[in-house]
Amino acid sequence: MQAYSLIAPAKINLYLEIIGDRPDGFHELVMILQSLELADRLDIQQGDNQNIQLYCDHPQVPTDETNLAYRAARLMCDTFPEVYANYGGVKIRIQKNIPVAAGLAGGSGNAAAVLVGIDLIWQLGLTRPELEDLAAKLGSDIPFCISGGTAIATGRGEKLDQLPPLDNIWVVLAKYKNLSISTPWAYKAYRQQYGDSYSNQAGIKSRTAKVHSNPLVKAVTHKDSQEIGKLIHNDLEKVVLPLYPQVAELKSAFAEGDVLGTMMSGSGPTVFALCESQEQAIALERQVRTKIGDPQLEFWVTKLSSNGIQIEP
Repeated sequence: MQAYSLIAPAKINLYLEIIGDRPDGFHELVMILQSLELADRLDIQQGDNQNIQLYCDHPQVPTDETNLAYRAARLMCDTFPEVYANYGGVKIRIQKNIPVAAGLAGGSGNAAAVLVGIDLIWQLGLTRPELEDLAAKLGSDIPFCISGGTAIATGRGEKLDQLPPLDNIWVVLAKYKNLSISTPWAYKAYRQQYGDSYSNQAGIKSRTAKVHSNPLVKAVTHKDSQEIGKLIHNDLEKVVLPLYPQVAELKSAFAEGDVLGTMMSGSGPTVFALCESQEQAIALERQVRTKIGDPQLEFWVTKLSSNGIQIEP
């Protein structure tokens, strides 16, 4: 019976700029996305019936059709019905290492891994662009999770252009266990507060012409970690930090340490700091943990990664 173990990395945003509204109701975005070595593991195997069976070792992760990994399996069954009828369903086991509801694309990465795993089990031979097209039907982050590494994302986040990989920077992540922030709320709040500046097509064209990501793209291309730390940017901080003082305090605590730069990832609530070495990252974690001293605050020390979904040997 065919089975594969896959590694699904977490993701942070090094850059997030909101350009304007799209006709489909989403926002037009420019983002620089980055994979991390922190990753979930998925074991995917051919099932013994036509069912999709999903298991997870984390109690907060649903195992029904509300889970993106389940929906990814269902999408493959619906897209390739004859192959599905021949091979049957799948069993999926998720080992969670990425924190839940953290804005680190844990669910998106799991869905990407399921697409890749079923492609392998069913011997479909799909190309990366074909997998990314399927992934875009499930969510804006999922196409990036297929290939991973470092990429600039436009549109609603699904149009990708790869950048030279970054793997020489360490990262400290921190998140309060008892805090979650709704991504739809964050974008809605941004639209309510700043929508007047991009509410018409002329405004969108003007803002697009003034996108500020180019200096960071140049820094990434040259692997200039000092410049990367200075240029990271997230528009959603404007609406999240004023209403979530814990997140703002966490960012300030990181900024007091020996860091290249610090920022909230996506819509939060995770805050990350970039460091030049593992030693600096570990020291920073200890410093911030001591300063804040909240038992609800969790930390992860990891590194930037050039990988997307990988088959575990």
